Amino acid sequence: MPALLLTSVDCTSHIHLVVGSNPLAAARCTRSLEVGAKPKVIAPADAEVHSGLEKRIEDGEAEWIRRDFRDGDLQELGREEVDGVVDAVFVTVGARNPLSVHISTLCRRLRIPVNVTDAPNLSSFSLLSTHVDGPLQIGVTTSGRGCKLASRIRREIVSSLPTNLGAACERLGTIRRRIWEEDHVSELDPEEEEDMGQKASFNTLITPEDRDAARNRRIRWLSQICEYWPLRRLSSITDADVSTILLSYTTNNSASPPLDAATLDTRITQKPLIYLAGSGPGHPDLLTTATHKAILTADLILADKLIPSPILSLIPRRTPVHIARKFPGNADKAQEELLELGLTALRAGKTVVRLKQGDPYIYGRGGEEVLFFREKGFSAVALPGVTSALCGPLFAGIPTTQRAVADSILICTGTGRRGIAPPPPPHNPTQTVVFLMALHRLASLVSSLTKHDISPWPGNTPCAVVERASCKDQRVVRSSLEFVCAAVEEVGSRPPGLLVVGGACEVLWQRGGLRWVVDEGWKGLEGLEGVGVLGRDKEE
Repeated sequence: MPALLLTSVDCTSHIHLVVGSNPLAAARCTRSLEVGAKPKVIAPADAEVHSGLEKRIEDGEAEWIRRDFRDGDLQELGREEVDGVVDAVFVTVGARNPLSVHISTLCRRLRIPVNVTDAPNLSSFSLLSTHVDGPLQIGVTTSGRGCKLASRIRREIVSSLPTNLGAACERLGTIRRRIWEEDHVSELDPEEEEDMGQKASFNTLITPEDRDAARNRRIRWLSQICEYWPLRRLSSITDADVSTILLSYTTNNSASPPLDAATLDTRITQKPLIYLAGSGPGHPDLLTTATHKAILTADLILADKLIPSPILSLIPRRTPVHIARKFPGNADKAQEELLELGLTALRAGKTVVRLKQGDPYIYGRGGEEVLFFREKGFSAVALPGVTSALCGPLFAGIPTTQRAVADSILICTGTGRRGIAPPPPPHNPTQTVVFLMALHRLASLVSSLTKHDISPWPGNTPCAVVERASCKDQRVVRSSLEFVCAAVEEVGSRPPGLLVVGGACEVLWQRGGLRWVVDEGWKGLEGLEGVGVLGRDKEE
């Protein structure tokens, strides 16, 4: 089969005939409207119309001709300037429907482009899987071999492109048009079409000998940067750069390029950026690769107070680190201090990592910080972390969901805004509840659960206190709501920690009739130590 001719067609005000009223017909109408065409839908009056298509019809964006298809529709429903011939036909009633074969035959005879769903042999054209970014359009086709594969390939291509590339195309097009307009196109060598090969003189050194040479130098320079500059560099061109180029060209006072490549590259590499990165529960092997990379590239790290030392030891020695000075009664001021330090660094063009415990969006004020920096004109990138709310119970041998025991998980905080305790959840015998930031007020929390107004928790409900999860000095206190406070009072506190409540606490481990049992230490990753899979050697 020969290669297909791929073209881009201006469909403004074209009439597209859509036969059918199913979801595919709705999709074809949407594509027609996106390119400025006017879809006309042919379907019986009693046909079941897809909701999306029905909305288009109600809004007047598509016309519904409420009857069966007629042969004359192809030459009567089109634009007046083309004697009523429609511009394209989409048949969505199925390849096995005799009507599809009939319409395809008529369209081919009249040389009207026709597309029959899932029938390449009946179609004279096919729709590409497209990406649109302003004037930039990318289309992928597998020539009818698989639309899903075409979509996958298109996504892979688009994911490799820099942001703002469509805007760059617009700006470079503006430069090209202005140069041609101001230099009288007829006096210049026309630029080759995109599919033609380069002339032998394409890379010839241009010297500023006269006015014509100066004109040619600018258009040649524009052609060369489009050909050779990295796409990331081209996408960093701004409106101000366009003005600089045009002014340089108009004044014609120098043979040097109007834009310095090094300056543009600096914009790419030195763009201020802040990461809200989750550090996980504490063990460095549970740090995500993305967060580790952010740590190694940061100009400043703002860390939570309880980030374990094994995580902090991964920070390069040259990188400044500020640890949050949070203590009871000072949390809000310490948070404000971190935000201001981050803002100052961003305004200086630096890369900042806000290193948080667990996951930044699980009781880590991550959302608040995103909004803060957004209001100041900076976009924050959130990097997930392994939250202790899920891995803490796991390392303690507690399956938070277990058939016939626990079918849901609830994550709560024991400390609300300004230290006020939030309302406790009612008792649910098939639910595992994990309380974060609650051990400092364990007694009042347990009391609020066992004395709940609507559904109090039984005192014999199994529970566990998990402290310093995933660290070598991890400790698990297994007890019940009735005795857990006495247990913690006896063994002491080892923050950070969490409280797990529910029947899941005794699925794998039982107390054997004891009021509480204390498990010390954790060696869950002992067999993996020393295996440098991620290459996390500390950078000096």
